[in-house]
Amino acid sequence: PAGMVAAALATGNAVVLKPAEQSPGCALALVEALHGAGVPPEALALLPGIGDAGAALVRHPGVHVIAFTGSSAVGLDIVRAAAQTPDEQPHLKRVVAEMGGKNCLIVDSDADLDEAVPAIVGSAFAYAGQKCSAAARVLAHEAVYELLVERLAGAVEVLAVGQAERFATEVPPVIDQEAHERVERYAAAAAADGRIAARATGAPEEGFFCPPMLACDLDPSSEVLSEEVFGPLLSAEPVESVEAACEVVESLPFALTGGLFSRSPATVEAVARRSPVGNLYVNRAITGAMVGRQPFGGNRRSGAGSKAGGPDYLLQFVDQRVLTENTMRHGLVAE
Repeated sequence: PAGMVAAALATGNAVVLKPAEQSPGCALALVEALHGAGVPPEALALLPGIGDAGAALVRHPGVHVIAFTGSSAVGLDIVRAAAQTPDEQPHLKRVVAEMGGKNCLIVDSDADLDEAVPAIVGSAFAYAGQKCSAAARVLAHEAVYELLVERLAGAVEVLAVGQAERFATEVPPVIDQEAHERVERYAAAAAADGRIAARATGAPEEGFFCPPMLACDLDPSSEVLSEEVFGPLLSAEPVESVEAACEVVESLPFALTGGLFSRSPATVEAVARRSPVGNLYVNRAITGAMVGRQPFGGNRRSGAGSKAGGPDYLLQFVDQRVLTENTMRHGLVAE
């Protein structure tokens, strides 16, 4: 939430920071650091708590702007609640939301697999897949599908799972027991609806560790293909063409990030024109947007408002006004 807090403060607003209930400690550290840097306590407050605390804050008539990062389900609830306008509230609430995704990577028949494989693995499994921008589905041209799956499987099987404090760790634990149970539930669904082509070994037995997995041959109706897992589970499927892959992307309700691996400038242009995602990456990983260079934010049910780090992001935290004055008046009043 640091970027949203900074944006609201920079535009002259008082801020109430409601962190996720799983991570109040880092939010407290942020608030204490800003207070130490000179931000007045009355300009920045911390409100930890479970869901009811956030819901009450959203409904409060004194709130003007709600900046939210989280799941699409919660984000949509916030949008609905913010639309309510009690009599004591003279303004309409503005919602800036960065929500979930089901991010797809398209691999064309001419793709450089030496470049694609590490980028896909990093996009899917860094931070244990706990990024809204993380790769979830690989849509590979049938001409390279088998080879790509073989190479992805080999890469997944040797990923190092462990505590994040260890430099050798590539996949840390998920954030809590609820997240662990959710990922395991989707993993079971993937095994039932298809097959697990690869699974990393060596994960610690104690703790909320989810071994990275690659799933293939999933039934088209599988929830694994349509719902955000937010964990280290990647699916791969063959497509007849890039056009068929684009149809899959267009069929999803999410449109956050996406990727394409292709050596054809014409293919790159065609996918760029057709893809609905807010951030499309070509021949590279699909995570790691940089402020000022790659303004970040999704379309459809992946977000609302201007892109974070973009030229008009701060305008969402102010009320714009226009002053028009006739400067050709006759004379001035002495003061």
